[in-house]
Amino acid sequence: MIKLFFLVPILMCAIWYWYLKSNNYTIKEGLKGFGYIFAFNGTIIAFFVLMLFITN
Repeated sequence: MIKLFFLVPILMCAIWYWYLKSNNYTIKEGLKGFGYIFAFNGTIIAFFVLMLFITN
């Protein structure tokens, strides 16, 4: 399942992009949201990588 984690940020970015377009916002206006998405997913991935190293 961990090998599919790269899909989570892609899916979240696609949903965010859809939200921006459906509410007539530009990508530039939603750039902060993309940053939050990548930071959130980076934190989760870092946590799981840390748990892999701790439990081995």
